[in-house]
Amino acid sequence: MTPEEQLEILTAGATHVVVAEELLAKLKEGQPLRIKYGADPSAPDLHLGHSVPIRRLKQFQELGHKVIFIIGDYTGRIGDPSGRTKTRPMLSDEEIKRNAATYVEQVGKILDVEEAEIVYNSQWYAEMKAADLLSLASHYTVARMLERDDFALRVREGIPISMVEMLYPLIQAYDSVAVQADVEIGGSAQLFNFLVGRDIMRAYSLTPQVVMTWPLLVGTDGHQKMSKSLGNYIGITEPPGEMFGKLMSIPDELMPQYYELLLDKTPAEVAQLQQAIQSGQLHPRQAKADLAEVVASTYHSPEAAQLARAEFDDVFAQGKLPTEMPELVLGPQDLAAGKIWIVKLIVTAGCAETNAEARRLVRQGAVRLNDEALTEESAEIEVKTGDILRVGKRRFAKIIMSE
Repeated sequence: MTPEEQLEILTAGATHVVVAEELLAKLKEGQPLRIKYGADPSAPDLHLGHSVPIRRLKQFQELGHKVIFIIGDYTGRIGDPSGRTKTRPMLSDEEIKRNAATYVEQVGKILDVEEAEIVYNSQWYAEMKAADLLSLASHYTVARMLERDDFALRVREGIPISMVEMLYPLIQAYDSVAVQADVEIGGSAQLFNFLVGRDIMRAYSLTPQVVMTWPLLVGTDGHQKMSKSLGNYIGITEPPGEMFGKLMSIPDELMPQYYELLLDKTPAEVAQLQQAIQSGQLHPRQAKADLAEVVASTYHSPEAAQLARAEFDDVFAQGKLPTEMPELVLGPQDLAAGKIWIVKLIVTAGCAETNAEARRLVRQGAVRLNDEALTEESAEIEVKTGDILRVGKRRFAKIIMSE
């Protein structure tokens, strides 16, 4: 494949390429490039939003280039201020280790991790002395740092910016020096950080990295970027049925973006899909189910995805119960006078993470016990073996009473 053909494949759908001519020149040298991607373990699960740049890493891998996957166990203590309107609480070492523990396994669902370099940025920062940090900080000005949109907004609105946050772009940029990156890729919100990386590499007498970003995947709510903290995410390790159901819940207007970013469809192919839907040749529900099946098969298997699709049709199109569902075992210790608070039941079943979320679901009419809707959040209810708790469209639990 010629360098020009590689360039066309690698830059398809990118939001920013800084600078395409530099990337082409690097490709023409005929040597494997070092492609940097960093992920701070601020949460334990990767989601489909993370998969967008990671899938681009896979393309580089398939073309013979070397992926450098940096787990930001050091930068993760600070937390990336990109898009933040207030300072994040700093994470503890225990939280960082717990969140990072499964990252390699999750990334392995997309990348060939045996062929990638998996590194932790604490490897070089643990050795960095105060004099080294001062030297790094000397290469950037406060004025340049305040050009960052979210920092500028916070200054205008009088919202504090910690010195640690100001250091974050520099510390992330130094990662590029440490691994001698040829290219850094990520989401479009990272553009400022990546450009700082180019400047810092120059300061350390290295050829600046090429910067490549892709659009941020919109979450299942249809409005904000996919984020676990916003509850609008689809985890890449979620069971196929849960993954399929969440994809079926996305607004129709998100389908073009999902087809392009998750299935690597070209703009022409996406336009053709939209035309088929608008002309009535393809029903939106079928297009969404096709999307959900392909995505679920990517992270599980074609057979698991097909079963998830059949199960979804049975449960949601025909009103049947799932053939398999989690069992919730309750004993006398869980009851009070033979009854259980509905909110406690929902949380104990794992159908909500907090009492507040469970209360909200009850108020929204999203909770049913067998065929009865439960709409009173203070209700104490009787349950028996075989009762089916249903929360929303996708969460079920079969109740088993123990002695």
